[in-house]
Amino acid sequence: MRAAVYHGDHDIRVSSTVPAPSRGAGEVLLRVVRSGLCGTDATEWAVGPKVFPVTVAHRVTGHTGPMIPGHEFVGEVVEADADSGFQPGDRVASGAGVWCGTCARCLEGRTNMCERYWTLGLSTDGGMAEYVSVPSRTLARIPDGLSFDHAALAQPLAVGIHAARRSGARDGDRVVIIGGGAIASFVLAGLRHLIHATVVVVEFPGPKQERALRFGASAVLAPAAVPELSDAVAEAFGGARPDVVIEASGAPGQLATAVALVRDGGRVLAVGLPKAKPELDVHSLVFREVTIDSSLAHVCDADLGPALDILAEGVVGPELLAGVVPLEALPEQLELLVAGRLDGKVLIDPWA
Repeated sequence: MRAAVYHGDHDIRVSSTVPAPSRGAGEVLLRVVRSGLCGTDATEWAVGPKVFPVTVAHRVTGHTGPMIPGHEFVGEVVEADADSGFQPGDRVASGAGVWCGTCARCLEGRTNMCERYWTLGLSTDGGMAEYVSVPSRTLARIPDGLSFDHAALAQPLAVGIHAARRSGARDGDRVVIIGGGAIASFVLAGLRHLIHATVVVVEFPGPKQERALRFGASAVLAPAAVPELSDAVAEAFGGARPDVVIEASGAPGQLATAVALVRDGGRVLAVGLPKAKPELDVHSLVFREVTIDSSLAHVCDADLGPALDILAEGVVGPELLAGVVPLEALPEQLELLVAGRLDGKVLIDPWA
């Protein structure tokens, strides 16, 4: 089969002679229709292997050597066990993350924190190929009428929904999201789906601001120095400070900005990944009793289905798609993603 194979930083090779996967027990063989690019893929391309080095994930999967990337993919079922609930021709989206179901974190329902967690496309072969074999429990059916292009947004949208849950935001809260890129948009969509809150987005003027308003933000503000931004946020909330601030940009200094903006006793959620270690005013954290939390990936059972439902409702859709390209275009698209020149999701069509 044709597949893109990752050998190391700046070394992805497209080959038509990669052995097709064999389906194991509890797995479903998929014909991949679309596979999305992620910031994690860009990191692996630029400076990897960095995410999931040879640790628990690889000990569990046993995978060594070159690997097929791709952890945001959708496709059609080719083969499945009779008791899987799936049959050939079913259209499905993959959550990609695999959990054991028996460790302490899994029993808490935090399957994304599983002690033996591994991810297709990061710990073993993934979806940048014509076919992939996937554990059936990581799959969810694509609703009728939802295209593969839009369904391919389900996994990153599930990440946004999980972040919205982790923020602790409740009905009636005042929420600030720092950032207006794809992940911030997914978090905003998750908040709008889960609760009734007033949400202000901080982003530079332009299309991202306009998109935030379309996705349900009550106001958008341009970034500024903390005193000016704090005043603007308070004005947007009628004189009050936000209960929750979600840092979704990963830009330098923005986690510290989030801490400065939030009310005393409020909550800050770190979602964006900065390139350098951030500095924080610990005295302010302690004396104002600010809670900082974080969010990683998603809980497949809780978040993937709702993500597909949101997509089927048309709340999030075409404007987050940057285009569909063949496997051969993958290195070029990764370079654009690393350079920050992509606004939206690029999808790979392994059959083009």
